[in-house]
Amino acid sequence: MPGPVPELEDRAVACAERLCSADRVLLASHIDADGLTSAAIAAQALERAGLPFETVFEKQLDEDAIAAIAATDYDTVLFTDFGSGQLDVIGDHEDAGAFTPVIADHHQPADRETEYHLNPLLFGIDGASELSGAGASYVLARALADVTETTTAVATDGGAASTAARADNRDLAALAVVGAVGDMQASGGELRGANERIVEEGVDAGVLETGKDLALYGKQTRPLPKLLEYATDVGIPGISGDEDGSLRFLEDLDLELRREDGEWRRWSGLTSEEKQTVASALVRRAVSRGVPAKKIDQLVGTSYVLSAEPVGTELRDASEFSTLLNATARYERADVGLGVCLGNRSDALERARKLLRNHRRNLSEGIDLITREGVTHEEHLQWFHAEDRIRETIVGIVAGMAMGNEGISRSKPIVAFAEKTDDEVKVSARGTHGLVRDGLDLSTVMTEASRAVDGDGGGHDVAAGATVPAGRETEFVERADEIVGEQLS
Repeated sequence: MPGPVPELEDRAVACAERLCSADRVLLASHIDADGLTSAAIAAQALERAGLPFETVFEKQLDEDAIAAIAATDYDTVLFTDFGSGQLDVIGDHEDAGAFTPVIADHHQPADRETEYHLNPLLFGIDGASELSGAGASYVLARALADVTETTTAVATDGGAASTAARADNRDLAALAVVGAVGDMQASGGELRGANERIVEEGVDAGVLETGKDLALYGKQTRPLPKLLEYATDVGIPGISGDEDGSLRFLEDLDLELRREDGEWRRWSGLTSEEKQTVASALVRRAVSRGVPAKKIDQLVGTSYVLSAEPVGTELRDASEFSTLLNATARYERADVGLGVCLGNRSDALERARKLLRNHRRNLSEGIDLITREGVTHEEHLQWFHAEDRIRETIVGIVAGMAMGNEGISRSKPIVAFAEKTDDEVKVSARGTHGLVRDGLDLSTVMTEASRAVDGDGGGHDVAAGATVPAGRETEFVERADEIVGEQLS
């Protein structure tokens, strides 16, 4: 059957045919939620196609990592959620006959061409907001199923999709949506563009459910008071960040919101009528406290529910699932995240939950640190240097979550530094979708500013990163500030 993104169909088929001609494949992927779901989609598609493969993960696909891949005895390498930005280096190894690359990515490509390159940006589709790395992997998986004419497959432990959906890989749409949500592509509360078509396939396959719902994180797992207390994206005075205020708000409602054992219920366990009562009361409170109408509208968005997963678990909600995945590979346990994606609901899931608790603690401590110590404001951006006090794998997440806190503006992009090695510093940059609409492109900022100091970088318009030599951070900030100023002028 036709693929979900017609613009990519011919290229996806070409990439699939090349994979099918290989004796075996090395699958290399990034470590964030989008990278893990990309790898899981590709792994299941390769397995269903009967293609032997091995999976490796990289925090950063730099020259050393690519050289290590080239040193293996694999003739075919499938890169997912990275590879496009490193085409110049990959191309040198391809020209030398080390391997044939097949790339399913959505990042800004380097100025180099290769035959088997599946990237939405090459076909006029925005890779920052309309198709993620997992989405590109899904398009490839659908083509791979078509090329190999798969008719049967084995469902994962948590699978409930039909045999037909597994046969054409449409059941993998759920993971593609988790990757897109984890990559911050649900702008304005919902996925758009090519992502929408993947959502439609997931709904048709019976692995996704969508609908309008309260746009707060933690609807599956957080008790109601914590759900409201931690809902800071749309700050409601007297509720957001206020434990006692959240409790009073809920206790004043004419609803039975506690279980028989006295514990608070969760949003996922409420009836439709109860949800409507709570949501209406939240809107009334926001209006009475002067929250702008534009902000109030953000209280409601599109929910993406993985229908095969148990109610009340992190795996049921795309946003919570993606956070769980971020808590694995960023702590050197990509195998755990991949295991969860592939259906391991015992050892891998329990380990992931332990890592998530640690991840949340580290994020909280990092946000407190930056809020307490403050940031340095340049004319067009703001920045801080965490040194070794925040892990370089999560410093970008901390930076994005800290925006809007006291002294940390949402009207400027934020740049975060953290020690990577004795000689290198990790740089992460975060913006807002509003700044992007005004012209901000952090991918360009990170690429150009890093190269000005003999580093390297890239990413997306709203979130990007780089690696620069230690000691040259000031030069980097000066150049980045200039570029941001030019973009937003």
